[in-house]
Amino acid sequence: MPAIARLEAGHYRIPLPEVLTDSTHGAMAAFELVTCRVRDADGGEGMGYTYTVGRNGGAVAHVLAHEIAEVVAGADADLIEALWQRVWWALHYGGRGGPAVLAQSAFDIALWDLKARRAGTALWRLLGGHDPRVPCYAGGIDLDLPLPDLIRQTDGNLDRGFRAIKMKVGRDRLAEDVARVAAMRAHLGEGFPLMVDANMRWTADTAIRAARALAPHQPYWLEEPVVPEDVAGHARVLREGGVPVASGENLRSLWEFGALIAAGGVSFPEPDVTNCGGVTAFMKVARLAEAFHLPVTSHGAHDVTVQLLAACPNRSYLEAHGFGLDRYLATPLRIEEGVAVAPDTPGHGVALDWAGLEAVRA
Repeated sequence: MPAIARLEAGHYRIPLPEVLTDSTHGAMAAFELVTCRVRDADGGEGMGYTYTVGRNGGAVAHVLAHEIAEVVAGADADLIEALWQRVWWALHYGGRGGPAVLAQSAFDIALWDLKARRAGTALWRLLGGHDPRVPCYAGGIDLDLPLPDLIRQTDGNLDRGFRAIKMKVGRDRLAEDVARVAAMRAHLGEGFPLMVDANMRWTADTAIRAARALAPHQPYWLEEPVVPEDVAGHARVLREGGVPVASGENLRSLWEFGALIAAGGVSFPEPDVTNCGGVTAFMKVARLAEAFHLPVTSHGAHDVTVQLLAACPNRSYLEAHGFGLDRYLATPLRIEEGVAVAPDTPGHGVALDWAGLEAVRA
């Protein structure tokens, strides 16, 4: 039995190369990385991580180091489903979301990394295997970027191998959003996959007006048009807005995804492995989407998530934006002509520069 011998949490503040902006979080100059390293009694190690956009990382690290570590000490690291249930219910009364589920996500990712390493196989193969080449888009966080700079950023992403682009919307004046999307469509050409992301900015009525105004410019999807709690609003936007809807990066459990999908509120379910409950929950969301004939996309943590979508026959696009993490990775994500390539090394393939991270420890 590979018993859990130690759990170690790390908390780091990663400065961003440039200030990023969206319609709800405002200006972001740094993000918080919270890591989880799980070691078993045989000397094996797995690593997982989660992140925040600048606040509450300390709470996540505390839950990992002082709550989850106590709950799982000495347990069989191979029994991932049993451990997921144990942690979920141990933290449930004060959890069900927020720091608790972010911490659980990092722990679960570490367990799957450990299991795949012990098996000597890539995580995407351990999860069933489908195709290591996953369609990928560049996720811009660029609401306040002047249009000429937005075009230059887009050209840079095309030069890097991306063949799909996402941009932010949600300005105070809808006409400005429409003009920027129209300019991007003209620059990219007809049929090029262009996603737009409102970051929960609107009410359902405003989102419907926005969707109808943007529809002539062929958005591949409209992302997070309303707050995640407004399931009925999502359904209205999808039904009345005339464009597909992607949503889910702020949902924190399989059951929340179940409610949104059953209500007809989403075209592209969009779990984030670092906050929905980890690999265990992400794969269940993907299978649930498959049962409803929906393509699954992703949010954040592309270096881990490429492994998960590589195991999903119903995968859509992988979102790629690293929040500045690339400089602390031994091998950043490989992009080739519009696809991200899942590495075939044991585990999830993410190796952090621990010495470098010490300089930004929170």
